[in-house]
Amino acid sequence: MRKYIKAYIAYIDRLLAQGEIPEIDRIRENHLKQISFMQHERLMHLIVTVLFSVMLFITIGILTYTDNITYCFLTVLLLVLLVPYIFHYYFLENGIQKMYRQYNAMNYDSSFPAECLNSSGNSPENETR
Repeated sequence: MRKYIKAYIAYIDRLLAQGEIPEIDRIRENHLKQISFMQHERLMHLIVTVLFSVMLFITIGILTYTDNITYCFLTVLLLVLLVPYIFHYYFLENGIQKMYRQYNAMNYDSSFPAECLNSSGNSPENETR
């Protein structure tokens, strides 16, 4: 999924760098679908991350009141699984926010706040890459 999002964002960045985009309506519609797909992916990863976090805290709570070493191993296992999920969710969140800014750049209007267009706050015409 990481490669897919990076490749898609790079593709849209290349289109936006061209200036005049042929078939802009079709690309906008497809971009909204891609945003929808990525939002669903992000939601699923959020649910998994929250569930792993809850299980981790429950396991830590049980570990503090018992002497069972099994809960220590379970705590370590959940922590090892949770950390990559958090990093992946962070990547998904930032990727989707970038896709929002790309969509706003496709629909550029001078009344848009600069923060809605790209992370640097520049309008698409003034953005340096």
